[in-house]
Amino acid sequence: MSEIITIANQKGGVGKTTTAVNLAASLAVAEKRVLLIDLDSQANATTGFGFKRSDYEFNIYHALIGKKNISEIILKTQLQSLDLAPSNINLIAIEQLNVNSNESKTIFLKCINEIKNNYDFIIIDTPPTMGNITTNALVASTSVIVPIQCQYYALEGLTMILNTIKVIKKSINPNLKIRGFLPTMYNAQTNLAKEVLEDLKRHCGNNLFKLDEEIILIPQNIKLAESPSFGKPVILYDIKSVGSVAYQNLAHALIG
Repeated sequence: MSEIITIANQKGGVGKTTTAVNLAASLAVAEKRVLLIDLDSQANATTGFGFKRSDYEFNIYHALIGKKNISEIILKTQLQSLDLAPSNINLIAIEQLNVNSNESKTIFLKCINEIKNNYDFIIIDTPPTMGNITTNALVASTSVIVPIQCQYYALEGLTMILNTIKVIKKSINPNLKIRGFLPTMYNAQTNLAKEVLEDLKRHCGNNLFKLDEEIILIPQNIKLAESPSFGKPVILYDIKSVGSVAYQNLAHALIG
């Protein structure tokens, strides 16, 4: 049975898509069967693998509304064991569904039931909101990773996502757990980043990812920033870059 991991934080610009793309790729390079699902209407995870919107007719929106099975919209990526369910701007319509309806919270769960056992890991990229799409992702997931930018207000808004997780655990998905908090955009040369990291250790210490007792940090890295413009995850763009190594370490920490 696969581990279904949502990458979520209602703050924008914290590295959700970067984490979804590069964690999925690193898991695939580690010979795991991986499906990356792009649930963000901006479709940055889709373009991050080199796909243009003209390259595919159907996307995750068509699966969510029942027009297509999810198996019919999956694309093959440059990595043999990594598949992608692409996104589209039409996903905005899903956000407008009645979020108070239990049925609206489980449409994604029903959507992925047919394929979830075909993969070791399913990684889900979500929009920078705690709306209906992110709720759907959390309802269908076994765990959640929360990227946290190592800058001012890093812990701002965490209460919202923690409360959302708590409500979903209590009402719909009792097995949902926090897999970990992931410090991103870390710059060891600044005092601010070091201070934020100390705050994270105090507030989230037990839920920070570690490999060989070292906390896993995603650094500020030009290769991570450049690789999407080439339509590649960083592991295919520069496997030895510090950004690539960081995500490979995260993948190994998840595999155990």
